[in-house]
Amino acid sequence: MRLVTAIHAGREFAGAWIDDDRLIVDLARAAAAKGDKPGAFSSMQSLISAGPRAWDRARELLLHPDEGSIFPSANCQLRAPLPQPVQLRDFLCFEQHLLNAFAAAKELIVARADNPEETRRELDHSGAYAIPPAWYQSPMYYNCSRFAVCGPDTDVLWPAYSEVMDFELEFAAVIGIGGRDIKAENALSHVFGYTVFNDFSARDEQFRAMAGRLGPGKGKDFDNANALGPCIVTADEIGDPYSLTMLARVNGEEWSRGSTAAMHHRFEQVIAHISRAETLHPGEVLGSGTVGTGCGLEQNRYLQHGDVVELDVERIGVLRNRVLRA
Repeated sequence: MRLVTAIHAGREFAGAWIDDDRLIVDLARAAAAKGDKPGAFSSMQSLISAGPRAWDRARELLLHPDEGSIFPSANCQLRAPLPQPVQLRDFLCFEQHLLNAFAAAKELIVARADNPEETRRELDHSGAYAIPPAWYQSPMYYNCSRFAVCGPDTDVLWPAYSEVMDFELEFAAVIGIGGRDIKAENALSHVFGYTVFNDFSARDEQFRAMAGRLGPGKGKDFDNANALGPCIVTADEIGDPYSLTMLARVNGEEWSRGSTAAMHHRFEQVIAHISRAETLHPGEVLGSGTVGTGCGLEQNRYLQHGDVVELDVERIGVLRNRVLRA
């Protein structure tokens, strides 16, 4: 299923795309028309929490939906497929992104130094811009603001305290079945589906905050910073999540290209790691982190006022947002 949260005639509903995404089925209305109680289909979170029997019923409803439950996609406004996740965490799963980002950050410091060559030698000797061994030992992450989520075709206002705005090309897994101390070999059975994630970043503020060695702080926490969408594709339709092409375009120009195959830490390891002594819940979203070349930082190339960013992940779709200075 290709699941969306949409608004039609002022009413928000959980739906599913059909007819090559040209039509959206309102799942609650489709259920009511068949005599089912619509509660499990009243929102995306309700559907996820209702579990596999409800997911199977949703698939059945899509086979012959009542005409009154079908709307043209063109007449609907999409929200984030999961407008307010139970929890939202972002990981650093792509080695090449870290290598590129550290190299770019080092070059920025060298370029601004009074003695560039001496500064380069000092930085190389310090190892400050090498990937720490701990990164290879277990997945690393930070908790995002689940209240700062937006969907496709939503404007992202550039925070006034920042001069350097960036995008990040990611995809994300949505937990469908909770659990604790989940084994890696069973972890993908806990995944409901996958979506596209753009972790917008105020880079200058992020670097200031991370100098305190705690987290990105206001470099990541501002309204609409976490874009999700356009849909959640259920795990059964994705099949192998590690064979998907990932693209980023800015104003129609390709800036980034990568593949989910390059994940060093895969979602199996991510889920096993975070569920140690901690219960995961249906509706949690786990970001993959940025694919190699998947942001402006890695290219020393940043967003400008009015830029339209499109993140395109194979078999999921295009997440489009415009960036505007506040």
